[in-house]
Amino acid sequence: MQIQREITTASVLLGATVGVFGATFGLFAVTGGLSVSKAVAMSLLVFTGASQFAAVGVVASGGSPFAAIGSALLLASRNGVYGLAMSRTLRGRLPLRLLAAQLVIDESTAMATAQADPDAQTQAFWMTGGAVFVFWNLGTLVGALGGGLLGDPSVYGLDAAFPASFLALLGPHLAKVGGKAAAVLGAGIAVVFTPFLPAGLPILCAALAALVGLSTRV
Repeated sequence: MQIQREITTASVLLGATVGVFGATFGLFAVTGGLSVSKAVAMSLLVFTGASQFAAVGVVASGGSPFAAIGSALLLASRNGVYGLAMSRTLRGRLPLRLLAAQLVIDESTAMATAQADPDAQTQAFWMTGGAVFVFWNLGTLVGALGGGLLGDPSVYGLDAAFPASFLALLGPHLAKVGGKAAAVLGAGIAVVFTPFLPAGLPILCAALAALVGLSTRV
């Protein structure tokens, strides 16, 4: 029972924290050109923060839908690896597994794999995934509605929050040598291609630097 309470408490706290980023996403999705309904639908259906930030960032900068989708898919590809890792823990009928697939994210996978007991792993996955899903979508709705009321965020200096939030998502990946190398290479690629390619495509090309991080384990 003690472990269950600890998992529940940690899941709710983590979900509430992620909800703050959800509000930031909702705000800049709307001020970046999306309607409130589209911002909310993206969080409900896509439900992966880094990909959503990347897609909205490309669209807001004038990039094509192809570039936005490409950037989002590259960032979301890691979720496929998480799914393979969690397949040994999450079993059941197809409808249940499909629901679980929607909740396979960084937070739910990390919480589940941190548990030693198989039952605790399952509980941690569902509790964390569910809490993050609820708070992320509530945050998106609040932020999107607030964005419609505020108008241009640059008037309030809030335009700096978008890149700052994205950097916060990248921060943990810079703790390792591979992450640092990928960041430097990606920045270099973006700088070189920005003068020659349409908006959004330099970001898509820079994502190739992630291969450096995947090939480096330290």
